[in-house]
Amino acid sequence: MPSEMQPLAAPREVIDAIDRQILDLLQQRNRVVGDVIATKIRQSLPIFDAAREDAKIADFRRQAELHGLDAEWAEDFLRMIMSSSRDRQSHGEFPRAGTRSRVVLLVGGAGSMGSLYRRFLERSGHRVRILDRDDWARADELASGIDLAIVAVPIDVTPAVIRRLAPHLPADAVLADFTSNKKGLLELMQQAHPGPVLSLHPMHGPDAPNLAKQLMLVCPGRDPERCEWLIEQCRLWGMHIRMVAPGQHDQVMHLIQGLRHFTTFLHGSFLRGSKLQPDTILEFSSPVYRMELMMTARLFAQDPHLYADIVLADDERRALLLDFLEHHRKLARMIADNDRDGLVAEFRSISAFFADFAERARRESGYLIYRLSERFT
Repeated sequence: MPSEMQPLAAPREVIDAIDRQILDLLQQRNRVVGDVIATKIRQSLPIFDAAREDAKIADFRRQAELHGLDAEWAEDFLRMIMSSSRDRQSHGEFPRAGTRSRVVLLVGGAGSMGSLYRRFLERSGHRVRILDRDDWARADELASGIDLAIVAVPIDVTPAVIRRLAPHLPADAVLADFTSNKKGLLELMQQAHPGPVLSLHPMHGPDAPNLAKQLMLVCPGRDPERCEWLIEQCRLWGMHIRMVAPGQHDQVMHLIQGLRHFTTFLHGSFLRGSKLQPDTILEFSSPVYRMELMMTARLFAQDPHLYADIVLADDERRALLLDFLEHHRKLARMIADNDRDGLVAEFRSISAFFADFAERARRESGYLIYRLSERFT
């Protein structure tokens, strides 16, 4: 060891020992968390308890300050620990809604989203059957005696699949879907099936490590009381449930999904034409643009057919995107005319639209940018 490093040897050994103690304590905490989860499963309690987590974080922040530690850092540390605990739970059992095991038919269950929910349903004690594209000859057999059918297939074939599936369903089975368009589809489901109908939209991807804190949008259809067990099951998984009317759902999704994916598509398409490779762009990127570049590239790691269907979902969405392009042609004229005053006026108008939300956005995005930079730069 170089002589100039020798004074650091002793304190570094102490730090290493403390770090090992931290790992030992985390291992001990995991064992206790396992006991808590087992109790939740026995008593059918939700995996995620928002009130308990909020109280725990508030107390942890106070204790951190009493120890002379930064409360923001302490909260991040605790949240990572709790997130790790929830991720571990995704490999174990979950509490079950109701007193009995349900029989669930997942149509498209071999797909990525269907596979994810199959795992959670089975680990909650329900019995899952799969009906995929080569199984229609057995549709009567697979649908016999089921309590729930969930259609989790690509958007473009969902209506046809619902029409084909409905005659095979028991009259009292719940018919549900995972599609991102609701208004017309919910009407179709109620026309095709005389029993309970519920339209669901999981607001997460198939790579979610667990469902705790994930958002599930729910559009009630027919006989909502007979669908309540399914909503309760989502709550027990720790999901946040938001009830929404089909029309409002689709209006918001035009912006959240259609417009967002289309603008990301435009960004990626333009970058491809720049002739610069992503790694080269990354070398010159600020943390802000690094995050934006990652979110753009993330889209193009997915199935192109899925995203084409999202962007071209219906006439209303396509009309909105055409309005979006026309709006940008107006802005492009400011660039062509070197209209600085026009750009400033437009900026101020947009700032007034976002108002106080802009400060929240600055704070939250700043957190993401800092953490991304700390972890990957």
